[in-house]
Amino acid sequence: MKRPLISVIIPTYHRNDLLAKCLDRLAPGRQKLPIEQYEVIVTDDGYNTTAQKMIRERYSWVRWVAGPRKGPAANRNNGAKLAQGRWLVFTDDDCLPHRNWLSVYAQATIGDSLALEGAIHPLGELSQDMSECPVNLNGGLFWSANIAVKRSLFAQVGGFDSNYISLGEDVDLKERLLALTKIAFVPDALVEHPVRVVSLKQAIARIPKQAAANAYHMNKYKRASGHENALDITFFHAKFTVSQIIQHLFARKFKHAFVELITLLTGVPLLFGHLLRIKLTGVGV
Repeated sequence: MKRPLISVIIPTYHRNDLLAKCLDRLAPGRQKLPIEQYEVIVTDDGYNTTAQKMIRERYSWVRWVAGPRKGPAANRNNGAKLAQGRWLVFTDDDCLPHRNWLSVYAQATIGDSLALEGAIHPLGELSQDMSECPVNLNGGLFWSANIAVKRSLFAQVGGFDSNYISLGEDVDLKERLLALTKIAFVPDALVEHPVRVVSLKQAIARIPKQAAANAYHMNKYKRASGHENALDITFFHAKFTVSQIIQHLFARKFKHAFVELITLLTGVPLLFGHLLRIKLTGVGV
């Protein structure tokens, strides 16, 4: 059996309703690329429920696999291990790929770049307070909601760094790929990403996890950033957080500004603590 050109890898976690809408866009005949040239792998980190039954009953052409339950980076790597395609294309379970998404990527694989990023357009109103959405209209971001990497190169760099448990794993992968290839922006390989409005409670609850993720990333790239000790990194992050507070206040996003204030008061000290622990124990280096 001939191997497909593209393996689409979709990590999911307790969002079957959104996942179904994504898979509907990838069904045979819905993409311009013939189904023989691509496969779809859903890697599922769900605890309470999974998408296995839904996929078995409604999407028999999709391969479902249980995830490792170690965060999105490890979950994406889990799907990549099963991939048969020469190229890996990653998107999120709440994204809506356009009809020509895969055919445009397939054409772009003919070029010199061994890594590609597509456009991410927001679906909804981003101006409202507490709204969030990854947006990539001009390239240079490499958000994991819409990227493609040649499978051999993905294996060569070791895939996503699974030490990233909540955010930053795509930025890290971009830096490691750039040492080996240029990354081409393919604006017509487009997905839409719904704008989410999070509650104050949700935003504040995730501050500790974000502090840990930021500590790991900023320590890993401390030399490249020019901020090499824990105090310097913490001061830099504090200044950035203050700038975010001011920016949100001017935009009259008062709830968002309040979350950044809590980040300044609690998240920044947590960041410093994580950095000290990394220095003393070597964990996360």
